[in-house]
Amino acid sequence: MRLKLLSPGEMSENQKQTYDEAIAGKRGSAPAPMMAWLNSPEMARHATRLGEQLRFNTMFPPKLSEIAILVTARHWTAHYEWWAHRRLALKGGLDAKIIDAIRDRRTPEFDDPTAQMIYDVAKSLHEGHSLTQPLYDAAIALLGERGVVEIIGLCGYYTMVSMTLNTFEFGLPDGEASELS
Repeated sequence: MRLKLLSPGEMSENQKQTYDEAIAGKRGSAPAPMMAWLNSPEMARHATRLGEQLRFNTMFPPKLSEIAILVTARHWTAHYEWWAHRRLALKGGLDAKIIDAIRDRRTPEFDDPTAQMIYDVAKSLHEGHSLTQPLYDAAIALLGERGVVEIIGLCGYYTMVSMTLNTFEFGLPDGEASELS
């Protein structure tokens, strides 16, 4: 860990208020990257609210939103993010074979066209930095404008999360090993 994480007793009033708001949110805890973001309390406040919106209030159930999150974590080789969201994806009902394929950088086999589209959009955003016109048209037709915007939001937010976790070298909990190489 490159950064000393503050305990609540070490936080400024603004940092503590932001921390307390996160604990009172739907997560019930402060997300790991927020502990780094607290060095900029207003950024932490807004980023945490955006993260809560994207995790809990998109049009997609966790089984689908976790596809975009896992593709992002894998793209950035974000060990902590992968560790946390692999568990959430399984809990949300995503098939372990799909998760393993993403981990191994293989194209998963999807039965659900919406899941396939989310995967395709997320992969294209990370690898090509945009969507080709045919993929864009297909994504709009299947997911709608709101769906495409929310997948972009998930990929963008979790890119920031991954960069934060990687830059400050957040480790996995004791006894846990990374699945990513």
